[in-house]
Amino acid sequence: MEEEIVETPEEQLAKQHRKEKKDMQAKIQSMKNAVPKNDKKKRKQLTEEIAKLEADLNQKHEEEFRHLKSTTDTKVEEVINGVDTIKMEDGEQEEVKQPRVTKAQKRRDKKAAQEKERESRIAEAEVQNLHGVRHQEGLMLAQKLALQQLQIKEISTDGHCMYRAIEDQLAQRSKVHVVELRSRTAEHMRSHADDFLPFLTNPSTGDMYTTDEFEKYCSDVEHTAAWGGQLELRALTKVLHLPIEVIQANSPTVKIGEEFDCEVITLVYMRHAYGLGEHYNSVERLKDPANAEDS
Repeated sequence: MEEEIVETPEEQLAKQHRKEKKDMQAKIQSMKNAVPKNDKKKRKQLTEEIAKLEADLNQKHEEEFRHLKSTTDTKVEEVINGVDTIKMEDGEQEEVKQPRVTKAQKRRDKKAAQEKERESRIAEAEVQNLHGVRHQEGLMLAQKLALQQLQIKEISTDGHCMYRAIEDQLAQRSKVHVVELRSRTAEHMRSHADDFLPFLTNPSTGDMYTTDEFEKYCSDVEHTAAWGGQLELRALTKVLHLPIEVIQANSPTVKIGEEFDCEVITLVYMRHAYGLGEHYNSVERLKDPANAEDS
């Protein structure tokens, strides 16, 4: 006979939260369907209302996690101390010592207490993530992108993220690999050194790069996973003859290469992605949540 699996309070609460989030998404989709896509004013109001609903639900989940943690901590302490209380008929409480506990039982109790503590830490971390800078940045970006009917498309965090995001954006127009993008970027920077050297300084001395230091910088752009930034983006607009815009959570959108009258390449810049710091993602058309599970 199979042993019945009993869910912990943390697992039960997490399951409840997942269901509430799923119900929330269904409600949001219903709200979206009720607003015409061409009514920009109502769509903007809807975006703000959705953000409030999500924030309220996050706050509710946070409070429930905190309440559960405080309850769990009290019960774990009682288990460790081996003390319980019973209520007498006259309303008084009497402390009752538990029978002598064997070493094996103590080990099991200690393991159970450690597991409870681990689950509590996980629950607490989840709450912190809900209100952490990374989560808030993601919400703000989602709201900005939704106004353009866009959403984030995740790009791997391997040092090539900016180039991979551009590669992804170009996929519908032409096949250009990251290696080629890096090589052409470095080549353009070398041949237009006067446009880039003034913005590169030695971090130790503060002096502008020497010729050798600049060549080393370009070599790293071409041959390593060196992180790309605004200088490389400026070089890429010249190489590709395409404008590039970079959407950020707390800053205005940066537009580079506006002299090129073509369909823009859109990237998302994240300061707090994955706990690794700065990161670039691509974008894609906003998916209908009602159809997302079927795709």
